Amino acid sequence: MGIRRVRLPRTRAGQRRLVRAVMAVCVLALLPMTWLYVSTADRLRTTADVPRTKVAVVFGAGLWARDKPSPYLARRLATAAELYRAGRIEVVLVTGDNSREDYDEPSAMRAYLARHGVPDTRIVSDYAGFDTWDSCVRAKKIFGVDRAVLISQAFHIRRAVALCEAAGVDSYGVGVVDKHDVTWYYGGTREVFAAGKAALDAVFRPAPRFLGPKEPGVARALAAGR
Repeated sequence: MGIRRVRLPRTRAGQRRLVRAVMAVCVLALLPMTWLYVSTADRLRTTADVPRTKVAVVFGAGLWARDKPSPYLARRLATAAELYRAGRIEVVLVTGDNSREDYDEPSAMRAYLARHGVPDTRIVSDYAGFDTWDSCVRAKKIFGVDRAVLISQAFHIRRAVALCEAAGVDSYGVGVVDKHDVTWYYGGTREVFAAGKAALDAVFRPAPRFLGPKEPGVARALAAGR
């Protein structure tokens, strides 16, 4: 079977219609990214000027080997530890994937924070943070978080803030500074496509993959620090 060639319009009218169609597709594809930038314009901070907030949320970003955070995840966790030591946060909610026995992001994140000066009693684990929307919804509905500092890479932080705001969590985002390597560019490119799903999540607000019963971990961690 031969490869069928795509035939472009030969008439000027047909070519104009094709150009308009391509432009329309490009505009529609960029609308979600525009929404992310506009809706989070006043919500991004640095470690130096982020408001003092009781809870910080750190999103998973993969493991190397069984229990070693990836470099990107390690930098997110290091930022959370820095904010804790500076007294800008009191409790860290680590949210990530533990969908199988041999892959446990939250436990690896917890261990990293404990090694870097955050007491274990101030760390709360969410084992069902399978994506950003699920993490935000569970922070609100399961852990009772109403306000939080979110920590992630700069290319992801706008989506995290927008989705947590949509889930009912008053959020500020701290974007971790990273060198612009291949992974960084991949993450930035991926966000163009992820923005579309984020817009749909914010509009239709689907149930998380796993919700489960409410957990008092955050309230207990805050009480332990008083």
